[in-house]
Amino acid sequence: MAQPTYEWRPPERGWREQDLFDLPEDGNRYEIIDGSLHVTPPPGYGHQELADEIRAAIRAAAPAGWRIIREAGLRAPGGNLIPDITVLKPSAPPDGMWTQPADIALVVEIESPSSRRHDRFTKPALYAEAAIPFYWRVERGDFGPVVYRYELGKGDHYQLLGTVGPDDPVEVTEPWQMRLDPSTWPR
Repeated sequence: MAQPTYEWRPPERGWREQDLFDLPEDGNRYEIIDGSLHVTPPPGYGHQELADEIRAAIRAAAPAGWRIIREAGLRAPGGNLIPDITVLKPSAPPDGMWTQPADIALVVEIESPSSRRHDRFTKPALYAEAAIPFYWRVERGDFGPVVYRYELGKGDHYQLLGTVGPDDPVEVTEPWQMRLDPSTWPR
């Protein structure tokens, strides 16, 4: 059995943002939810390629000043999250490690076997509580990616706007008008 290469002890209290700086830069995604540390393994190549294609599609339609970032840190109520893709408003600070929810127009999560429950249940609830206007969840199916598009409704929950699959490219308006065509993205 291999010995751990990094020695650390969990804090004697709930996890906080500053604790993240003491963790190794090993490719794992470290997020804090309600004082608990959540660790997910690095995504596979297919996940990364799909995230790059979605980011490129959003960026190609973006008005001037908007930024589309992969794996940007987000300060959410009760923790620190790392969406796969974050669309930053033009008013967002030009640089930083942790973004405030008010600076975000859209977050995108691409499901992986290790993140499915968080992407479907935990993270949308936290994004809604943070008042992020739009959330997309992308599933990688046998016939290609399917985008589930959500808008923040009354209260702090999302309402489904619709789905976009590889056989039905559509024009969407969130966070601006663009054409989504998952048939051009990797499976």
